[in-house]
Amino acid sequence: MNHILIAEDEHLIARLVEMTLTRVGYRCTVAEDGRTAADLIEKTDFDMAILDIMLPGLDGYDLLASLKPQGVPVIFLTAKSAVKDRVLGLRLGADDYITKPFAAEELVARMETVLRRTGRGGRELRAFDIRLDTQDRTAWRGDEPLDLRRREFDLLELLMRNRGAALYRDVIFSRVWGGEPDSECLRTVDTHIARLRKKLGWTTEQLETIYRVGYRLKKE
Repeated sequence: MNHILIAEDEHLIARLVEMTLTRVGYRCTVAEDGRTAADLIEKTDFDMAILDIMLPGLDGYDLLASLKPQGVPVIFLTAKSAVKDRVLGLRLGADDYITKPFAAEELVARMETVLRRTGRGGRELRAFDIRLDTQDRTAWRGDEPLDLRRREFDLLELLMRNRGAALYRDVIFSRVWGGEPDSECLRTVDTHIARLRKKLGWTTEQLETIYRVGYRLKKE
């Protein structure tokens, strides 16, 4: 389980980020000022840091300078939305830059991308009796290998990485197939979900259909 540092001085935003990431399987530690975050960085091995820039004590740029020598990927989550601020953050070494207000789903998607790119994403995912090796792209039900097509594998990985979260059909399509979804594309999502259920031996007890929304892989 990846351990994420959240350095954010706005209490409600810090708790929102923590709740969002905990819900999809990350372990989080929150610091509401720069000094506390710096102390945590010295004592703890983190897999990623989500940093506000305008923090009391030490700012996000100072924390970035402490994290980069350790190879810890950093995403800035900040109200500083000017292009010059984005450019500065990225030039200083941030792996991504997200401005407030933000969508929780986008934050999770950006995190997953950075973790995979930096080799820190979880290689093995498990749900019920199914496990995925995301590096070898193999799937197993118990001790039996599963024959999943590329899109089926990608869809299952998305559901497993966002376990417990309700995913809209259009979000699923955009993240698995890419592009802007239309009504035909959304039927494609439904078809692939039906195939996955059949191949995995799952029902709505495991992979829930949410009316007018999409799907959710339930937690055990």
